[in-house]
Amino acid sequence: MSTLYVVGTPIGNLEDITLRAIRILGEVDLILCEDTRTSRTLLNKYDIKTSTMSFHTHSGLAKIDKIIEMLKEGKDLALITDAGTPAISDPGSLLVSKVRDEMGEDVQIKTVPGPSALTAALSIVGLPDHQFTFIGFLPHKKGRETLFSKIADSKKESFVFYESTHRIEKTLESLKEHFEKVETPARKIYLARELTKMFEECLVGSAEELIEKTKADSNKVRGEFVVVVGPNF
Repeated sequence: MSTLYVVGTPIGNLEDITLRAIRILGEVDLILCEDTRTSRTLLNKYDIKTSTMSFHTHSGLAKIDKIIEMLKEGKDLALITDAGTPAISDPGSLLVSKVRDEMGEDVQIKTVPGPSALTAALSIVGLPDHQFTFIGFLPHKKGRETLFSKIADSKKESFVFYESTHRIEKTLESLKEHFEKVETPARKIYLARELTKMFEECLVGSAEELIEKTKADSNKVRGEFVVVVGPNF
């Protein structure tokens, strides 16, 4: 029986990979990569010689059919993304769904757990143990303000989402406006920036305080962000 391994890879620091992940990536017949050039850096570091093939958000159904055929032939495959855990705001969920529907019990789908920016951020912000909603990447336009309104209206729930360097300042401004509308301007926000990388940093404060910090130092809006909006206690 063939196996599709869903393998978590480092979100920044290449040392954040499990021994099992290194072994599996070295043993499978093929590694499916979001970007083979990006993944090669990781594979070279651990002297992994396994062949690779691209599989990303824009891969069509024909590519999925090809992957399923390889599994039907008995090949073991590993799915990785550029960083983090596949299918968590990264490519992979459609492939896993199609493989499961098409092959049923004729294939094993196994997780090789590893880093995720979501859990990495939550582990360092110090929120109390309670529920949160993970939004993933915010939409660029349609529905964006609706989400900010939902976040502002929620009193006891935390929200987590990913944001880029190009939109983080605008996001803080929007949160500030929505919090002021519902009279919760002091609601705490955590900006986890460049997690596990050289310039890793976690900024904490109200939307207004964070806007002041980022305006005072442009370096603080560089990189990729995990934004955690705490509850309104």
